[in-house]
Amino acid sequence: MTSKKEMVIIPAIDIIEGKAVRLTQGDYSQKTEYAESPVAVAKMFEKAGIKRLHVVDLEGAKASKPVNLNRLEEITTETELLVDFGGGIKSNESIELAFSSGAHQITAGSIAVKNRPLVVEWIEKYGADKIVLGADVHNRKIAINGWQEDSGIDLFEFVGSYIDLGISHCICTDVSKDGLLQGPSIALYEELIIKFPQLNLIASGGVSSLEDLEELKRIGVYGAIVGKAYYEGRISLEELAAF
Repeated sequence: MTSKKEMVIIPAIDIIEGKAVRLTQGDYSQKTEYAESPVAVAKMFEKAGIKRLHVVDLEGAKASKPVNLNRLEEITTETELLVDFGGGIKSNESIELAFSSGAHQITAGSIAVKNRPLVVEWIEKYGADKIVLGADVHNRKIAINGWQEDSGIDLFEFVGSYIDLGISHCICTDVSKDGLLQGPSIALYEELIIKFPQLNLIASGGVSSLEDLEELKRIGVYGAIVGKAYYEGRISLEELAAF
């Protein structure tokens, strides 16, 4: 399968205590701090020509409510990046705060498993294009609560059920690949694209090189989230921008 469109590169900024960090396989004890100022990192991406940004409030994910909305607001006020924001958005109040803080889209992860009626309500209120489905997967099953819990729900059934509701964007993260710099789950993504050709699939986890990005583009993913590979110098900012 060959991609007919350009693939969107979406750098990731994960935030703990107001700082840009990366975890390995979602493990908070395996944390590497990369920058004091997430907004400075965001400005650097924007200056290089990047248009979109994936921001995750890791403390919010643990607390079940956003904790770093001030950092989100700084990024969206001081740049023109289109930010999708996730981490602890589990109530009407939290989604309203995220959008009022400048989020272009929000990512619905665990909440899409645990409280489908609420996510349906959000789709109806804000529009399906404003909600990105977060499908964190381990052994083809959806993982929730910061990847600590196996929901037992099949990935393909989960994604298909939300496509039926109008969802068009999905970030699929293979937990077993995240932060390891060992390559993304090409076969799994290819299977998703074949089954759901209408889906704007955003690959997340495992990207370690330009070759990985070329392979994701080849199979036709809509976008690719790049985190650790950039922060650890495997892919330069110039290479990301050129790609």
